[in-house]
Amino acid sequence: MEEVQLAPHPRRGQRTRRVRGLIFLKDVAALSLSSFGGPQAHIAMMMRLLVEKRRYLTTAELLEISALCQILPGPASTQTITAIGFRLGGPNLAYLTALLWVLPSVVIMTVAGISISYLDKSLVARLMQYIQPVAVGFVFYSAYKIGRKVVQTKTSTALIVASALIAYFFQLPWVLPLLLLIGGLITTFRYRNLPQQEKKTLQIEWANGILWLAVLLVAAVVGSYTKLLPVRLFENFYRNSSLVFGGGQVLAPLFYAEFVEFKHYLSGPEFLSGYGLTQALPGPNFSLAAYIGALAMRTGGYGLSGQLLGAAVGAVGIFLPGTLLIFFAIRFWDHLKQYRVVQASLEGINAVAAGLVWAAALLLYHPLPDTTINIVLVVATFLVLLWEKIPSYILVGVALVAGVLF
Repeated sequence: MEEVQLAPHPRRGQRTRRVRGLIFLKDVAALSLSSFGGPQAHIAMMMRLLVEKRRYLTTAELLEISALCQILPGPASTQTITAIGFRLGGPNLAYLTALLWVLPSVVIMTVAGISISYLDKSLVARLMQYIQPVAVGFVFYSAYKIGRKVVQTKTSTALIVASALIAYFFQLPWVLPLLLLIGGLITTFRYRNLPQQEKKTLQIEWANGILWLAVLLVAAVVGSYTKLLPVRLFENFYRNSSLVFGGGQVLAPLFYAEFVEFKHYLSGPEFLSGYGLTQALPGPNFSLAAYIGALAMRTGGYGLSGQLLGAAVGAVGIFLPGTLLIFFAIRFWDHLKQYRVVQASLEGINAVAAGLVWAAALLLYHPLPDTTINIVLVVATFLVLLWEKIPSYILVGVALVAGVLF
């Protein structure tokens, strides 16, 4: 008798996707509490947990998304993990992913903005003293793993070395997206070596792109007309996040010029304290906006509720543009990848992305005090990660505890 194959029950498939989405959100929460060291360290930890352990995506896919986010303005690591959530479960999972990713650092920076006068800065410094070398070890591990997977041809090897050297010696915000574009252009000419595929009609969904621009214009007009401080704060942060490339390192001096020197919302020492705290926290450095928003609303009779509103406005204003842009770009990018020219360009884009990780590892190591303990921590972290037996959050936890005890 012929065996009858039954189609999978649709409810069972929905339940499986829901469970997978919940597991992914648990992983995002773990990353948001343990991803120290800035965007490149974030990518290193995403690769270890989301690629190597969970296999939500491949190394090549992570590199493609990361490269795309570095070409766009806004917080690259936030956009990257949001795009992964979008790939796995659509817009709803992506929004929850972004929320879980930014929430811990935003909450901590909000509390810091409200209680800056009471923070024990020496305790914070002690707590975080071993985090940075551990984070550098994560980035070196990521550079090593990505390099092994990307180096396939002499061209990709040359692009890795060249992009790493250029990014290391020329630390300008426009250099990174330019290198990615040049790398893609160099390997584009190999498209004839790829097999032809049946192409679907290219469809561009403009909704999120139009919404991004509309919010930018409306916030500017309403803020100028009403003069309300919360609205103006939202416009300030939304504008900065929409138009600045290069991440938190570039955003910080712009924030200082606008909010300290020009608008006097906070003092120079207060700004530097907040900026230093973001460097010591897990999660995105863009959460500095919540801290500035809380301090900006402390005068004028707004009270505690006003400071909480300022922090919320700052967080939404700084993270919303990048979310809208990646929702627009990831759909557009997925449609573009069906063309051989674009597929060929991915070799160069991925090679340059790998080179940028190597440059980031060197740049993060350079400011570390040249002590034996720091060198040992970097090397030990790298070797432990190669062993692949100890979760990342345990390494971070041990570094935090050691900072308190020693």
